[in-house]
Amino acid sequence: MLARKSIPLSLARLPLSQASRISWLREYHDQSFGYREARRLTVPDYTPAQLQNRNKNAPLLRYVDALRLHGHRAARVDPLDLLERQEVAALDPKRYGLVDGEKKYSVDGILWTHETGMHLEGDEAAPDSKLWKLNDIIKLLREVYVGRVAYEFMHSPHKNERLWFSHFLESFSAKTPFDEQAKLRLWSLLTRSETFDHFLQAKFPNLKRYGLEGAESMLAALDRLFYVASKAGVEHVILAMPHRGRLSLLTDLLQYSPTALFHKIKGGFEFPESLGATGDVISHLAASPTLEYEGARKPIKVLLLQNPSHLEAINPVALGKTRAKQYSLLKGADPDCTLGDRVMCVQMHGDAAFTGQGVVMEGLGLSNLPHFTSGGSVHIVVNIGYTTPASSARSSLYCSDIGKMINAPVLHVNGDYPEDVAHAIDVAFSYRNFFRKDIIVDLITYRRWGHNELDEPAFTQPLMYHKIRSRQSVPKLYEEKLISEGTLTAEKAASLRTSYKKHLDEQLQAVPAFAPEANMLKAQWSDMRWPATEEAVQDPETGVDEATLKRVGKESVTVPVDFEIHPRLQRHVNHRQSSLQSGAGIDWGTAEALAFGSLMLEGHDVRISGQDVGRGTFSHRHAMLVDQRSERVYVPLNTVSESAKLELANSSLSEFAVLGFEYGMSWENPNMLPIWEAQFGDFFNGAQVIIDTFISSSETKWLKQSGLVMLLPHGLDGAGPEHSSCRIERMLQLTNAPFAPTESANVNMHVVNPTTPAQYFHLLRRQLKRNFRKPLIVAAPKGLLRLPAAASSLQDFAPGTRFLPVISPSVSQNATPERVLILSGKVYYEVMKEIDARALAERVQVVRLEEIAPFPFTQLGEALQGLGVQSGTEVYWVQEEAKNQGAWSFVEPRLGEVLKALGRSREDLKYVGRPASAVPAVGVATVHAQEKKQLFEEALAFA
Repeated sequence: MLARKSIPLSLARLPLSQASRISWLREYHDQSFGYREARRLTVPDYTPAQLQNRNKNAPLLRYVDALRLHGHRAARVDPLDLLERQEVAALDPKRYGLVDGEKKYSVDGILWTHETGMHLEGDEAAPDSKLWKLNDIIKLLREVYVGRVAYEFMHSPHKNERLWFSHFLESFSAKTPFDEQAKLRLWSLLTRSETFDHFLQAKFPNLKRYGLEGAESMLAALDRLFYVASKAGVEHVILAMPHRGRLSLLTDLLQYSPTALFHKIKGGFEFPESLGATGDVISHLAASPTLEYEGARKPIKVLLLQNPSHLEAINPVALGKTRAKQYSLLKGADPDCTLGDRVMCVQMHGDAAFTGQGVVMEGLGLSNLPHFTSGGSVHIVVNIGYTTPASSARSSLYCSDIGKMINAPVLHVNGDYPEDVAHAIDVAFSYRNFFRKDIIVDLITYRRWGHNELDEPAFTQPLMYHKIRSRQSVPKLYEEKLISEGTLTAEKAASLRTSYKKHLDEQLQAVPAFAPEANMLKAQWSDMRWPATEEAVQDPETGVDEATLKRVGKESVTVPVDFEIHPRLQRHVNHRQSSLQSGAGIDWGTAEALAFGSLMLEGHDVRISGQDVGRGTFSHRHAMLVDQRSERVYVPLNTVSESAKLELANSSLSEFAVLGFEYGMSWENPNMLPIWEAQFGDFFNGAQVIIDTFISSSETKWLKQSGLVMLLPHGLDGAGPEHSSCRIERMLQLTNAPFAPTESANVNMHVVNPTTPAQYFHLLRRQLKRNFRKPLIVAAPKGLLRLPAAASSLQDFAPGTRFLPVISPSVSQNATPERVLILSGKVYYEVMKEIDARALAERVQVVRLEEIAPFPFTQLGEALQGLGVQSGTEVYWVQEEAKNQGAWSFVEPRLGEVLKALGRSREDLKYVGRPASAVPAVGVATVHAQEKKQLFEEALAFA
């Protein structure tokens, strides 16, 4: 085993194995993928005197903890007052023997007020006294825990977090009064939102705008969140949200042009038509303004991501985008910049979707994992459910209870009170910023018009909507409050509504002259080009010189001298070394390491994510090694380059959220190679929503490029229905590949089925060597990983080489085979073995289709012409998959076009493969063998 200099361990106070493990993990985190942990902050523990007082006043302690634990059950958080709140017995002080309201108690270590204590009016105690009357204790606790903001934090298993909340909420400074300017800003946001919704209703009465009426305080929540975040030094907010209130948020707080929105509503494109985008509905529009707040350290850039109609699917994408943004900043930032300092993810949810969509649980499950955390998300649930009673929509008390799977604190707040909403946001952000963990704000509001403005909610909720229609709006209620206290005048209120309506009218009048712009390829994407333009480099050279390859290969299996690998891995190491030395027998794991390392030498980071990717499902990768004595983690390739790193993100057992996360990573940085590997290709369909609504369609809908690679192990090898197929037919169906040759085939994603390690190497490098980005779907090998016949030589990686969409056999100029088989994937090696066994090499030639989409019309036509197909040679398409699966349905019409160009008929193409089936593969070994035998017979038998 090759070895490099030992890296010293510094944690001498710990046992060797534990200190070693922590040190190596820290190095792996800090140096390998920019994960610099947030500062570890703690809340002071109880002093001996406080512990003594807690024991002395145990009944009072039990009562105080009961308010912290159960206060939310009695809080006034429902704006419609429809919730049936039962008397909460646990909140009665008499249950704890506390009956004398005038009796004084020491609250030291029990209540967490200001350090100097609390001087109550009429109390003779000095300001420093910690003696409180029971009545004053009860009053404080009910004000804090049974008001219009309710808190759930006592379920946390971490004492630090429970102490932090009680300290924060019970101290005098917890709730800072709002000054006149802050109140007017809140009112202005609410009023403009209501005016905007009324304007749309008047001008576009048949528009489904999914307005914010009834939930206008959502804008107050977001504005406050952006403000406190910018004051704390956050520079970027990645915002994920569904449709509710999106238009109000866009045109007001996020500075989206109302003219652009009205242009879209009237049927116009949001992008220049020349770019060929199909566009999306108005409730999926995006914006990325830079907001400036008084008193903030820096402006804050808010990026509202495009989203599909599939609720909550955007969440993991936003997490990935946030993580990648963190990585970009941490990589070159000062050492004091830690996780979550400058970037924050904010996720908006609906109450029903937050409970009902499984991707929410998957995303929450990623929140604290080292390869996926972004320093804590703030979740805001806009709680406006109406069509289905809560008792039928969830099995928990609150829609937010799903967050308790990660012990996230929850704040419930009454949306009728904007100042309380802003206070809840202050608490939520303070927690997130202190602990760098997720927190949930349950914003309880209502919708005035049902699901959309054309709906009639009273069909199913007559009592609720009788109440809603007989009450004033949230902006009006707050306006009356401000007028009554002298902060606002009725004249000023009317003036704002009039002026804002006039502004919207002017914006509407400007629609005929509006011309949309495309601003996607900016900042880190500025070197990219649109793939359909002449500037796009479609087929770059991807070869690498031999010296570099050998260097990378050697580094990929070199470990420190004191590092003990598993004995069985020595064979893996020896094979890699010998194949590089001889220049032959390069297997898939080695080819992948060469691709990764060579890209890293060129300054590109590489991230591969999935279940057990460090080792590889089939134990072929071993890019992450574990010391057998100390369990130290080591990634040999991370010594190749000082400027680029390989991140091996062993993920949770999730497909939907993890694939979405990796896709979000790909949106941030085109110079990183992001890879998601399915454990088996069959399991991708757990993430079908991400593939359908993002990977295959984002460029067409939103002009968003992505270089994500999906590795989907594929191949029928007797493993049964769910371990055999990546459903390549579905991937091909999702492409917009043309059915006939065209000059410009701008296909939305590439689907390949490579048969050699060198081909795989060139594919990975091609992803970053082109000056545009496309998703790459790879039907990855299983049995070929170590198959000697499938190995490559070092010459296949040399300068001047590149990926070959079609691989045709070398035949003499005068030789004309009787039959040509066209196939794709690992069945090639099985067919070739059978050809040799039957001595048919002179009669049968095999052409490999390596890239299926975009379909290589020209290359395939040239290959077939070279084999004399135009002269009447038999042409078979051979696949191991069933006829209704595999590539057949995709290639059949396109192969027909190729044959037509050679003077043949589409009917001359014969299908060889398994018959149509409801499953990808059988589960009976004998039947599998019979099917395989039948396939060979049909492909190779001659009359």
